[in-house]
Amino acid sequence: MTGAVRAQESLQTQVLVVGGGVGGTAAAIQLGRMGVPTILVEPGPWLGGMLSAAGVSAVDGNHALPSGIWGEFRQKLYERYGGARKLATGWVSETQFEPRVADSILKSFCAPLSSLKILYGCRLLKVVMQKNRIAGAEFVQVRNGSKIRIHASQTIDATELGDLMAAAQVPFDLGMEADSLTKEGLHIKASNDIIQDLTYTAILKDYGPMADCTVVRPDGYDPRLFDCSCSDYCSDTAKLYSRVDKHKMLAYGKLPGNKYMINWPSHGNDYYLNLVNLNEAQRQEALKKAKARTLQFIYFIQQELGFKNLGLADDEFPTADRLPLIPYHREGRRLRGIVRFKVQHIARPFDGPMALYRTGISVGDYPIDHHHRENQLAPQHLGFYPVPSFNIPLGALIPASQDGLIVAEKGISVSNAANGTTRLQPVVMLTGQAAGALAGLAVKTKQEARLVPVRQVQWLLLQNGAYLMPYYDASPQHPHFLSIQRIGATGILRGRGEPYHWANRTWFYPDSAVQVITLKKDIAAYINLPNMQHETLQIRDALTVFKAFADQYKIDHEWLSGSDEAMTDKLRSAWPQWQLKNFEPHRPITRAEFAVLLDKLVDPFWLKQVDHAGNLY
Repeated sequence: MTGAVRAQESLQTQVLVVGGGVGGTAAAIQLGRMGVPTILVEPGPWLGGMLSAAGVSAVDGNHALPSGIWGEFRQKLYERYGGARKLATGWVSETQFEPRVADSILKSFCAPLSSLKILYGCRLLKVVMQKNRIAGAEFVQVRNGSKIRIHASQTIDATELGDLMAAAQVPFDLGMEADSLTKEGLHIKASNDIIQDLTYTAILKDYGPMADCTVVRPDGYDPRLFDCSCSDYCSDTAKLYSRVDKHKMLAYGKLPGNKYMINWPSHGNDYYLNLVNLNEAQRQEALKKAKARTLQFIYFIQQELGFKNLGLADDEFPTADRLPLIPYHREGRRLRGIVRFKVQHIARPFDGPMALYRTGISVGDYPIDHHHRENQLAPQHLGFYPVPSFNIPLGALIPASQDGLIVAEKGISVSNAANGTTRLQPVVMLTGQAAGALAGLAVKTKQEARLVPVRQVQWLLLQNGAYLMPYYDASPQHPHFLSIQRIGATGILRGRGEPYHWANRTWFYPDSAVQVITLKKDIAAYINLPNMQHETLQIRDALTVFKAFADQYKIDHEWLSGSDEAMTDKLRSAWPQWQLKNFEPHRPITRAEFAVLLDKLVDPFWLKQVDHAGNLY
């Protein structure tokens, strides 16, 4: 009836996930698999955010870290396209695909989950508070203006810009912090509100050599905007950020299906807009400028570079202009969490005063990548900062004091600099999975998220195929992956990080010998290592280590009592059962073997708990 007043719909659930981007969708999938009643609310019609709706379908990083839902997603891409090689179509990534395929895969993950309900086309209006606790949110349906209020025990902010935490007045940061605050040593003299450039990407398709797909000349078009985007059109080669010709520039984001992702940062279609504090209408108005820049760049590619056969794909986005549904936001608000993850934690995880690596829940390996070329007020030196692979601490997802809220997506508690790598697609997907695991455990145990033990979250993630430690040389196919991950998270056996091109690494060295001098230092948080006769730990020496654990922690285990000969016999019998080979008591034990024995006989992963700062207790 025209003019009728609509009653506000009210729904109840255990977990409310606000935002169906990469992180929110992964959180919802994890919750659905746990059987936790969950509602996922997304303003658009697609799932996957930057992977799909924003068209950033060339994945940055984690090729060698196929953790959790990210690994599952990539495997589905392999099945869809016919193997890994079919996705290595461009040079920026080894995993490239059509955006609509990402949406379809993620929806297929959600479809069988009976406890998960998804509401599309709903925009956040406000947060529901119950006393001082976040207890859900209210939304408006874009299609008809009706309102929906959803009450929940736990709410996850998985919005692109951290809108829910702002609506709840949860403390956050925006922009760059001065070195005096972060101690990161990146030569940022004063804090500011500058965030990274965003991009309105485009997907072009080759319509054949005879086709002319040239768009109408955009208003304000000036080819000088794109001067030196490639070597074929450059007035001064000193201005070239990337020394590539026009063909290699396009091949950067070449996708299957003879398509090209246009997300070119070098005098291309990056654009500086800080939309964070604008309302929805203001954001959409401002984004017209970013869309215009992309259309101008497309016209430049067609008109000046001669690729008239490339036009906006007609089979990707359900939009009138054939552009993505949303822009690619690289940065927004960042939570002030229980801990703040910073560059020093990434670069030197085992050396600082906080052992945050012990609380890891999401892994990444991409360099710290900042886009600031379109804003000359921004420092221009942040580019690619070399770091090893890393893991994100659980405390970065939890507000310092606000109950009822967990944060995923790019809004977790990291420094502005660290956001340059934690923002990338696989990392955000894994952070989202961890947010879902944490929320699910919180409602199942009827406690606040901050009180859920770190080890419980980590163990649940391990059971769901996720990494805790970013070890390059101990993949899930390694027979002792779980033991290496669990012992790695204790710090008893530590890896060595290595900055390496676009895919940084941390080595566990599973086949190397255990060095006694290193072990003595690293195991000190648990026991004082008895004196050893050798520089490298031998298999028989390991029994002495286990006895020391048994004495200190009063461990009642049949393996850890009796004579050395009896223990050796038991170990010899169990050795092949644990998928270990070549039992010889007098040879050096490998790091993988020692991890297995520690895990099976002492289980230090559970022997001590760990707080959000990485302290054992």
